[in-house]
Amino acid sequence: AAPPVSAGRGERRGRRPWPGLPPGRGILFNTGAGQHILKNPLVVNSIIEKAALRRTDVILEVGPGTGNLTVKMLEKVKKVIACEIDPRLVGELQKRVQGMSLANKLEIRVGDVLKTDLPFFDACVANLPYQISSPFVFKLLLHRPFFRCAILMFQREFALRLVAKPGTKLYCRLSINTQLLARVDHLMKVGKNNFRPPPKVESSVVRIEPKNPPPPVNFQEWDGLVRIAFVRKNKTLSAAFKSSAVEQLLDHNYRIHCSLHNTKIPENFKIAEKIQAVLENTGYSEKRARSMDIDDFISLLHGFNAEGIHFS
Repeated sequence: AAPPVSAGRGERRGRRPWPGLPPGRGILFNTGAGQHILKNPLVVNSIIEKAALRRTDVILEVGPGTGNLTVKMLEKVKKVIACEIDPRLVGELQKRVQGMSLANKLEIRVGDVLKTDLPFFDACVANLPYQISSPFVFKLLLHRPFFRCAILMFQREFALRLVAKPGTKLYCRLSINTQLLARVDHLMKVGKNNFRPPPKVESSVVRIEPKNPPPPVNFQEWDGLVRIAFVRKNKTLSAAFKSSAVEQLLDHNYRIHCSLHNTKIPENFKIAEKIQAVLENTGYSEKRARSMDIDDFISLLHGFNAEGIHFS
């Protein structure tokens, strides 16, 4: 699979074409946009095996590139919907399946997957463009109806952040937000030499399975709280909430809340004092985001919301 890019035409002259292209043809991959073709058939087969594809599945693939992963999936599923932004690679993929009995099982959508509505699908299998990793993960996890699972190739460090646990070095807002909405498992490491051209970083394959039903949390509220806490994840929450920008935001939201509920605000009201009271009453005043888990943040969010303080 390959990451997408909008680029001009380019041909490789006098050099061997990349694997996965028709004989005699080559294409200039835009590595600046993350176009790296997964060339090792053993890795392709391993990804497909871990996806546990079913004959009735509709599969979403993002960045199919020259179709190394696509063609293998077409043999096993009902339909593959491939999203690709680079018209050159769309042309190569169409040529590759032309005349194949499986061609009618492939639907190609040309465009930016982040700017379009996702179709219905059972599973997502992709060698993602690394620069869209984070926005695409959350687009997936907030997508409805629910899908079964996603098997995705990421840059190694991004993958390790997805699965990081509280108290570890890589634990961050990405970790806790993803783990709130899904079960995440690191499946395997993939070395840079499995791609052509090889990227500068190592890669990993991750399995993401959305929690269904989802946790009973307003995600915008949740993310607003977590964003504040993880700006400086090693600071105490008491210190993190002393930022003037944070106080202004929460004061604004609190006044809207009181207006909607016909609650009178005292003349000497200070949002900073109310915030500190919530932190102390919930027991999180001296805690640090780096060591707090999902249950801690749910408890803290409920503490704030009960006092009329909202984050979105």
